[in-house]
Amino acid sequence: MSKIQKFFKGGGVPKGKSKRGPSPQEALARLRETEEMLTKKQEYLEARIEKELALAKRHGTRDKRAALQALKRKKRYEKQLSQIDGTLSTIEFQREALENSYTNTEVFKNMGYAAQAMKKVHENMDLDKIDDMMQDITEQQDIAQEITEALTRKLGDDFDEDELLAELEELEQEELNNKMSNVRLPSVPATPLPSHPASAKKRVDDDDDMKHLAAWAS
Repeated sequence: MSKIQKFFKGGGVPKGKSKRGPSPQEALARLRETEEMLTKKQEYLEARIEKELALAKRHGTRDKRAALQALKRKKRYEKQLSQIDGTLSTIEFQREALENSYTNTEVFKNMGYAAQAMKKVHENMDLDKIDDMMQDITEQQDIAQEITEALTRKLGDDFDEDELLAELEELEQEELNNKMSNVRLPSVPATPLPSHPASAKKRVDDDDDMKHLAAWAS
């Protein structure tokens, strides 16, 4: 009896498990076994087709009867091969659908498990207590900030900064006035300075040259 006959004769379910039904893992295992068996059947049929084709070519027209019988067997094998291809496609689709269903079931189960865990964690948590605790934390943080500012504040730093700047400007102006008072301007000379001495000397030289020229011309 072939594996396919055993599978359908037994209803596809192992004995003793018909009441509760097969698990997804068991069903997937059976489908993979069936795929493996059909794949081997494919390989067998492909080999027989090649053999019958070669036999038909060998007999040819010399032995038409033997050649025709080989071709008929090849056709039957090709028909079986086509049927197996369709069956494998159906099984593959069913296996993928079962795998997806199993995955979705596991995801849903785990999400429900996580939701129960979260619910259990939150059972002992009171929102009012959480609000009070957060307010206490905020108040303690404010107190800690005030303490830090008090500890880091320098002693004597309670002067008005604007008054200090005004005092600094007064000191700078006073220093500038002192520098201006110490500056001495040069005194005016008692005797008048000669007016353009260089120009006067040039005019005298020009007059001497003109006199020499006139004397030479006469």
